[in-house]
Amino acid sequence: MLINCAAYANGKKLADIPIADISDYVEHSDSFVWVALRDPEPAELDEMKVEFGLHELAVEDARNGHQRPKIEEYGDSLFCVLHLLELNGSELSVGEVDIFVGANYILSVRNHSLQNFLGVRERCEREPHLLSQGAGFVFYALMDAVVDRYFPIVDVLETELETIEEQIFGKGTARANIERLYTLKRKVMVLKHAVAPLMEATSKLLGSRAPKICANSQEYFRDVYDHLTRINASLDTIRDTIGTAIQVNLSMVTIEESEVNKKLAAWAGIFAVATAFAGIWGMNFKAMPELQWEYGYPMAIGLISITCITLYLRFKRFGWL
Repeated sequence: MLINCAAYANGKKLADIPIADISDYVEHSDSFVWVALRDPEPAELDEMKVEFGLHELAVEDARNGHQRPKIEEYGDSLFCVLHLLELNGSELSVGEVDIFVGANYILSVRNHSLQNFLGVRERCEREPHLLSQGAGFVFYALMDAVVDRYFPIVDVLETELETIEEQIFGKGTARANIERLYTLKRKVMVLKHAVAPLMEATSKLLGSRAPKICANSQEYFRDVYDHLTRINASLDTIRDTIGTAIQVNLSMVTIEESEVNKKLAAWAGIFAVATAFAGIWGMNFKAMPELQWEYGYPMAIGLISITCITLYLRFKRFGWL
């Protein structure tokens, strides 16, 4: 589905143009074309391939989707894959945007995501002195918009982790906490898989060997790289904290089991004494004088009771009951 197709020159929008005219504008060195697609059909991608002269391998990656975040050079053009992450309730869904960048064009192909880049286009058109840098600045603006949307997700993950940490030492919550921590860990890894490869790829846009398309916007790409570094560091901290929290929860489970085992051992000890007395007096030997004694039964019950109560009080004192 075509979202927008417009031509720009000297930082200003010239006009919305039909797809058939794209190749005519691309031929002019003083203008560039910005096209946005969403969930395109194969035929639409083939049409864009012809109009922009896109590399066959890049188009194939965009058609197949589910690519690892990356930035690849194809001659004088770039192909970039970014993950679009959205929190839908407690679930973290993953979309994708593929960006083709050339000297006189930029094409964004968005798949499986409700996010849009209308704000990016408006921002660029409000800053004609920056838009005049051409497709390289638009490429930065798209990357910056995607990366900036990672920050709220990191905040949500940190808040969720803090909530779980507050409940770690609550009795009977260890199992539920571990399940929530593992769910949170999966979300962190999804975001990590979006950030870490992209951080490595973005570093290629900086320095003396940066692609010519990005030469005039290196300070802006450096800002994107800095944001990715901060997000990556936050994710590492969250992941380490999750690992520690899981170990603490497992320790709490062990402690709770130890408490239960101590109580079971204490009660078993009490009943073992009573069983021992009953076993001795239950042998029914004729030479056992207390069997014929009038007060033998009350004496036996009393002795068993006193012994059991004494053991109970001692176990209680030691914290086993």
